[in-house]
Amino acid sequence: MGKPKIFVTRKLPGPCFERLLQEFDAEVWPEWQAPPYEVILEKVKNVDGLVSLLTDKIDCNLLSEGAKHSLKIVSQYAVGYDNIDVECATRLGIYVTNTPGVLTESTAELTWALILAAARHIVRADKYVRSGEWYRSKTGWHPELFLGMELQGKTLGIIGFGRIGRAVARIGAKGFGMKVLYYDRYRAPKEVEEELNAKYVSLEELLREADIVSIHVPLTPETKGMIGEKELRMMKPTAVLVNTARGAVVDIDALTKALKEGWIAAAGLDVFPVEPFPPDHPIMKLDNVVVVPHIGSATREARYQMTCAVLENLLAFKRGEVPPNLVNKEVVEKRKPGF
Repeated sequence: MGKPKIFVTRKLPGPCFERLLQEFDAEVWPEWQAPPYEVILEKVKNVDGLVSLLTDKIDCNLLSEGAKHSLKIVSQYAVGYDNIDVECATRLGIYVTNTPGVLTESTAELTWALILAAARHIVRADKYVRSGEWYRSKTGWHPELFLGMELQGKTLGIIGFGRIGRAVARIGAKGFGMKVLYYDRYRAPKEVEEELNAKYVSLEELLREADIVSIHVPLTPETKGMIGEKELRMMKPTAVLVNTARGAVVDIDALTKALKEGWIAAAGLDVFPVEPFPPDHPIMKLDNVVVVPHIGSATREARYQMTCAVLENLLAFKRGEVPPNLVNKEVVEKRKPGF
């Protein structure tokens, strides 16, 4: 039997990618931009496995076409998988895997970069210097120039207390001596709460009490739009909102209004409802929001490990073993692993 055939929707970074190319008969999409849906639809008719990114739409139609031929596994290069119809994949006996854990620290650190940038006006201050406005002001220092928020002793609100949410909480509690409030569907173990000085509260209490609100929930029908006008109006006018989870969790138009009218002080965004996000959206005209292009996991360490996780999921499946990061565990009852 020859090597299993896979289609990889983008070149992946790190040494594990070279091994992937050795272990599998792999075709790699060569462009920087994502392959069109129609291209992936054609490719799944001729491969045993698919390596996908968040930007790839893996719907039931595409999975069904693949299942008619030889598609048996979708190995996602991401922790999230809301771009994949997992329920449909399970029905069809297609395994779906992801890359959790390896990007926890990188995303938590990026979250704190946004918190600090928003709370201390870093982007505005940088522009102030580079544009020459500081020089033209003839004022080297002023008591009221770019007054921001000191984080020491403030209250950090975490929405979604999984791996990344807890890592963000740990930095806040240990590094800045912050009080941590968290909201999640499930309460964390008592020892975790004690370690992180964390208190389990309702979403409403968190929004009303927190000085920093950081979002770390997956995108589901329940979380889509969970932070809208009603929720933003609950927050302190001095509060900062940061989203490194999924763009659609926050109503971007309501957030624009909140920032413009001063319901909250500032925001930091790594994710958007549409990506790439149009530069002419009204939020882009505001100077109290820091925006970056979905780079939460963009460290060499994290991205290399994500590639290794994709490889290990595929290799385990190739060996006839259940992949270590299987999303749809029910699929094992439908079909045993293996190409």
